Amino acid sequence: MHFLPNVAVRRPDRSKSHVLSSGHKLAWSEWGEEAAIPVLFLTGAGMAGTLGFGIDHLQELNVRLIAPDRPGLGQSDPDPDKTLSSVADDVIELLGHLQVQEAAVAAFSQGAPFALALAAKGVVSRLAIVSGQDDLAKKVFDQLLPEQVRQMTRQAASDPEGFLAMLEGFAEPDGFFELVLSMSSEPDRSVYGQEPFRSAYKLALAEGFRQGPGGYARDTLAALGPWDINLAAINCPMTLWYGGKDASPVHSPDFGASLAQCLKTAERRFFPEEGGALLWTRARDILRELVGKEVL
Repeated sequence: MHFLPNVAVRRPDRSKSHVLSSGHKLAWSEWGEEAAIPVLFLTGAGMAGTLGFGIDHLQELNVRLIAPDRPGLGQSDPDPDKTLSSVADDVIELLGHLQVQEAAVAAFSQGAPFALALAAKGVVSRLAIVSGQDDLAKKVFDQLLPEQVRQMTRQAASDPEGFLAMLEGFAEPDGFFELVLSMSSEPDRSVYGQEPFRSAYKLALAEGFRQGPGGYARDTLAALGPWDINLAAINCPMTLWYGGKDASPVHSPDFGASLAQCLKTAERRFFPEEGGALLWTRARDILRELVGKEVL
């Protein structure tokens, strides 16, 4: 059972926004000194960027953590044409605004395909995928997915408008949080269900859904539908972090094993006795690796 110290969770030090060339506003949250090493954090499903990770290690590692709200989540304007690639383009424009040529990137859960799309565009110096969603439509997963998830991947490909309507009809933040808990193993419930993490996670979801369920639904359509990513173009060093007790049916059914084979620079970190909350339970190791320091 994992217990995070209170200092591991706190509200952002800064909240900012920028109007993109498309005319859409993109918002983000920050922790750490503005002159520190930038690390971009792409959040999980339905989450605004208000819940960071490794907050208690940022000063030691000289890290500035930057967590964007994807379009339609939090304070970012919606984008009815959102795809994995379009979000990557938005983030590239944000990096240009921040005068960052290349950034180390951490991605959790549903943030993974968005991070891979970004890495394929050549602006990522180092990438950590943590308990990441895989390309669930791949044939290799047919027998590993629950039937409901398998049907969702098929509908996302064949009937995207119906898929969006289905998600928008039931998704709301409190119910989503309870769903996450119900699908989690005991090691993960001990993280997600404890204070102050529980309240911070619920707040990130409340902020994520502040404009309604559309942002979450379009993220999920992009992530569960056919991936518009050239994985062969990814050249940056990359680690895939997975726990064997991660019970989420929408992460990677084989804990990143087949994904690692598709990515020529990927190294897999697998912890058989840990869950999916590695982003927070192993935050220091993940951040140390992203900023080029040896993991102890």
